[in-house]
Amino acid sequence: MPELLGFFSLIKYLFFQGVGLALGALAGAIFVFIVLRKLHSKKVALLLFVLFFGAFLFFYLPAGIPDKVAYPFNLKTYGPSDGPWLPLKNVVAFFAHVDKYARVSDIARNPSDVPAPLGQDQEGQEVEIHLTAKEVLSEMAPGVMINYWTFDGTVPGPMLRVREGDMVHLTLTNDPSSLHHHSIDLHAVTGPGGGAMVTNVAPGESRDFRFRALNPGLFVYHCAHPNVANHMAHGMYGMILVEPKEPLPPVDKEFYVMQGEFYTAGKMGTRGLQVVDTEKMLSADAEYIVFNGRTGGINGKMTARTGEKVRIYFGNGGVNHVSSMHMIGEIFDTVYPEASIGGAVFRNVQTTVVPAGGAAIADFTVDVPGRYILVDHALARIDRGAWGVLEVTGEENKNVFDAVMRESDMKESGH
Repeated sequence: MPELLGFFSLIKYLFFQGVGLALGALAGAIFVFIVLRKLHSKKVALLLFVLFFGAFLFFYLPAGIPDKVAYPFNLKTYGPSDGPWLPLKNVVAFFAHVDKYARVSDIARNPSDVPAPLGQDQEGQEVEIHLTAKEVLSEMAPGVMINYWTFDGTVPGPMLRVREGDMVHLTLTNDPSSLHHHSIDLHAVTGPGGGAMVTNVAPGESRDFRFRALNPGLFVYHCAHPNVANHMAHGMYGMILVEPKEPLPPVDKEFYVMQGEFYTAGKMGTRGLQVVDTEKMLSADAEYIVFNGRTGGINGKMTARTGEKVRIYFGNGGVNHVSSMHMIGEIFDTVYPEASIGGAVFRNVQTTVVPAGGAAIADFTVDVPGRYILVDHALARIDRGAWGVLEVTGEENKNVFDAVMRESDMKESGH
């Protein structure tokens, strides 16, 4: 049972990082005392015991005595809010109520799930948006279970689409089954915390606010309840597109992809319920780097035909790494760098940089049928899950690409 495996995994970390260390040192000191008592007088043995245990305290206590029992044990951070530790009471509450968490068969938001373009309706519309923060269980990879924290039950959350000048009324509800408080910070918002200051919601509560979409562009949104990085490393992010008053050039297909990092206590591929290792997060040592929440998250979900113009809305939920977005076998005809709309665009781009908490928009026309692999061109990350396939069907175009591929060639190339 994955939940039981996860419980024992966490207990192991809590024990060895905290209580187990102290008990082990005490047991070692007692053992040394017994051995020395056999070889020396009681007075000498007692003196050496004190020296042994004193040396342990000398190296152990400078790390500080924790003011709360939490995982990881004795973690010290210097941010403006609580560090990314998990109080022991939350651990107990999680496993006591684990049967109440929704099991999601596929955590990945479908990359084709993109709202339709808005056209050129009257400016300054009132737009209603409702989102629900929900903590769920789902697989990162076969047999690898994670407690995801989500917007609307997927990673990323839904893509939102409004128009420059719209007045947006956003309501955030925290599902009653959640264990933690949540909030939302939209990078498209001009105002305190991007909305996070007024949307801090306890389980079962709702909060709302209104904002004017002043600037066109593609913007990340994410949970901003402390510890912000910890909430995002559980999958709490998405994107909102603020369309300009003059719409972007039309395309045939639009896709929504977000890269994210997951820091599990178990090594990549370890089965069972995996807890988030915040020390790995602070060291930027991700076990999984994936598109749309899990390994294979966008595979089998992106298709196009030759001659079609494709647009990818690409975001980076981070929390640490810059992404190098690249489509193997294609060249981006137009890139809106850092998802800026209204500024200069780039033409004929091979790879574009997407910072953590940032985005990019890339347009290209597919001329030749085949499998086109979207990657982070920091290519070691492919083996951690950062890849997905665009399947293109249609007529061959030998004027553009003319080759005979054997089946063995396809296998050897990984395509």
